[in-house]
Parts: sequence; structure tokens; C-alpha cells
Amino acid sequence: MIHELRIYHCVSGRLPDLLKRFETITLGIWQKHGIRQAGFWTVAVGDSNQDLYYLLEWDSLGEREAKWNAFQADPEWIARRAETEANGAIVASISNLILQPTAFSSVR
Repeated sequence: MIHELRIYHCVSGRLPDLLKRFETITLGIWQKHGIRQAGFWTVAVGDSNQDLYYLLEWDSLGEREAKWNAFQADPEWIARRAETEANGAIVASISNLILQPTAFSSVR
């Protein structure tokens, strides 16, 4: 199993809009595509309180590519995302890392 750490750096003041979109739209579409989340976090103490961190679980890079591409091309996602961005962009930039557990990691 591998994990993908995604960090969404929001446009100033738009983090609540991003959280609402995940809770009410994105997670349901992910479920349709079999995308598994391992957790979501916001920053309580740190560099920016306008960031959202989350982990996705994948069996392989091949699974990630197939499911993520299907999600990105989903007409419902494209339409709903556009609706949530009618007043401007929510996310300024995205960082992502594919993480592989070490031999001594409690998460495999």
C-alpha cells in the first residue's frame, strides 16, 4: 500500500469553501470511483492556516492513475467544481507526494 499526501494551499479566506466542497461534493464522487481517504487535517499551529492536508490510500501507482484520472474526467465533478468556483478560484496551488512506508512504519 502507498499513500498520497496532498496539500491544498487556498486562496486567502477560501478554506471554508474548500472544506464544504470536500464534505458535500468531493467525497461522494470519490466513493463512486473507489478513492479511499485516510484522513484530512487543517493547520492549528504552523506556517499557514489556509492549507488543507489529506492522505489517500492506494494499492499501487496503477490504481492511483486509473481512479484519479476517472475522477478528474467525471462530468459531475467538472460541473460541481465549476459551480463552487463561480466566485473565483478556491485553491491557489496543490502539492502532492507519493509516500512509501518504511520497514518500521506502523502504517503499511
